[in-house]
Amino acid sequence: MPRTALRPHNDTLPSPADRVAAIDWDAAAAELDQHGAAVLPALLTPEECRAVAALYPEDKPFRSRVVMARHGFGRGEYKYFAYPLPDPVAGLRAALYPRLAPVANGWNARMGIGTRYPERHETFLKACHAAGQTRPTPLLLQYGPGDYNCLHQDLYGDLAFPLQIAILLSEPGHDFTGGEFVLTEQRPRMQSRPEVVPLRQGDGVAFAVHHRPVSGTRGDYRVNLRHGVSRLRSGCRHTLGIIFHDAR
Repeated sequence: MPRTALRPHNDTLPSPADRVAAIDWDAAAAELDQHGAAVLPALLTPEECRAVAALYPEDKPFRSRVVMARHGFGRGEYKYFAYPLPDPVAGLRAALYPRLAPVANGWNARMGIGTRYPERHETFLKACHAAGQTRPTPLLLQYGPGDYNCLHQDLYGDLAFPLQIAILLSEPGHDFTGGEFVLTEQRPRMQSRPEVVPLRQGDGVAFAVHHRPVSGTRGDYRVNLRHGVSRLRSGCRHTLGIIFHDAR
């Protein structure tokens, strides 16, 4: 799908695809296997972060707006992007998917799930659209003082890619305080395990959408995960969410 540019291209900066390629994906896959989340550093520059966050007051780039309190989701709000996705959102979505697909396929094999994901995101989106999931899911979130996001899972239809990305667009300690990314893991016959992921401006976190396999004494077993954002103490926090399946 065609992209819309946020600003003129700067040939001196690495492209989103170049930054994705520079990540140590073996280490990231190991972190995902062990903890259900992995930090992907410096996916966006501070300038790009500010440019994406500055889109929030506009209407044209988005298809809908959600006020969390109206639905019991927490406090704060977010907007879903419309197609065509703006650069670098489209570039990151296309570049990150093939790096995560092997992890997703490995997880499904370990959990006895028959679904396998194709190498190219474009091919996966065609399957989503054939299943009636045609609405884009990348989103831009905005939090103010006292806002938070309840623990949840981003499932929008029968087809769901098992991993997603959140990219922090604001600078912790400068633009806002509080507002930590939180992941909880619900393990069978055990208490839930929390994980707080520290992020800097431009960093992304890859994490499990719904469930993942964990190695136990009797082989692999399945755990459920939910994610959210703790209460913002001050300032304003913007986050870019990249979900790889589209919505019904």
